[in-house]
Amino acid sequence: MIPKFAKTMRTKMKGRISRIGSYAISSSIRDHQQQPCITCTTFNILAPIYKRLSNEDQNFRESDCRTYWFGRNQRILDWLLYERSSIICLQKRLSDAGYVNFKLARTNNRGDGLLTAVHKDYFRVVNYRDLLFNDFGDRVAQLLHVELIDPFSQCRNGDLRQEILIVNTHLLFPHDSSLSLVRLHQVYKILQHVESYQKEHNLKPIPIILCGDWNGSKRGHVYKFLRSQGFVSSYDTAHQYTDADAHKWVSHRNHRGNICGVDFIWLLNPNKYRKLLKASWSEAVFGMFKCLLRRASLTETDAFAFLKADNDGNYITYSGFCEALEQLNLTGHKHGLADEETKDLWVQADIDGNGVVDYKEFQVDSMKLSLYSSQLCQRIWKTTWSDQRNDLNDEDEDGFVKSSLEQTIGFSVKNAVLFPPEVEKGRWPENYSLSDHARLTVVFSPIRMPCSRLS
Repeated sequence: MIPKFAKTMRTKMKGRISRIGSYAISSSIRDHQQQPCITCTTFNILAPIYKRLSNEDQNFRESDCRTYWFGRNQRILDWLLYERSSIICLQKRLSDAGYVNFKLARTNNRGDGLLTAVHKDYFRVVNYRDLLFNDFGDRVAQLLHVELIDPFSQCRNGDLRQEILIVNTHLLFPHDSSLSLVRLHQVYKILQHVESYQKEHNLKPIPIILCGDWNGSKRGHVYKFLRSQGFVSSYDTAHQYTDADAHKWVSHRNHRGNICGVDFIWLLNPNKYRKLLKASWSEAVFGMFKCLLRRASLTETDAFAFLKADNDGNYITYSGFCEALEQLNLTGHKHGLADEETKDLWVQADIDGNGVVDYKEFQVDSMKLSLYSSQLCQRIWKTTWSDQRNDLNDEDEDGFVKSSLEQTIGFSVKNAVLFPPEVEKGRWPENYSLSDHARLTVVFSPIRMPCSRLS
């Protein structure tokens, strides 16, 4: 049932609806009536236990004043139900209103959590899974397996099912740089879980949508990791922004007053090029390693000296490699790399298997090496993530498999809107009080495409 507020707004907002973004969304759906669309919204609504009400008293939170929270909560619900997205992913708490809801609290009674809701008119729920990281931040994720129903039946072809995997999550806030690895681990666990689920249920390639507050910008390691796996940011796709366009838009103002874009709806189509997950993970860690070395203003020669540690020879040993990882705070604590992960990294660096990496190997030009047989120089020093693909039009990507492979259903991104509208220009409005995050809504349209496979 549409709330009274929403009914009033439908009347009042004629002529000025474009200012809230709903016009763009409804226009996209209306313009593609011959090609039915679904919408997906992600929104960190800011739990009352974290919303500060006073600059003078940082401990005075909205949870201490129920009236404030109830009022804000009602405004949020009114807007969500007014837009009525097909998929709603909240990073904190939605009445039924035609939706099938799945809630998941953070572990250790943190007082907030996730909610994923899919509209009954669009989806049939096939399966649902909780994912508990059980790590430093008590973060969690949700995996929802759904099948599209009418009005999408016109896209069907025989037994071709239109299925989607939807993930909702809220990654750890990067209180300091040492937590970057924790956040990268969380994404790795999500993708491992998705991959295991697909194998367990013998699923053919289907679209995967990742929603949530990723607590990191387009310049971060998490963003690069997901891009290396073939995912595209739906908002950037809709607006034809590249990976380098890091300041075109923002979606969050944190408690320190900093603004950046951290809320994403990621899309991986079934015809997308995919690298082996473990290879992407290793490259992500090596990329983090390189970033830390460069942050210390080390030249290539200095970096080699640092890695070989006190070794008298002109080569890097495994013990020197491990010592460097510990000094960079990537190991040596319970949230760092596990011993097995460290060994895996070394095996990939020491390709010839002689137990050391000499300076000549370290200087090898990465452009002369194949993607998976590069030496330490490429892995650590010359990691550039250059294999990322700037795919802005999924259905037109040159890298897509266009042979006579088995057909499936994927999605094209028709539009994407952030609210409030100022954030789309990289500004944060002072009079916005619904949350410290913007609401992101994306319009997807099903399209037929051939299946791809892992690289």
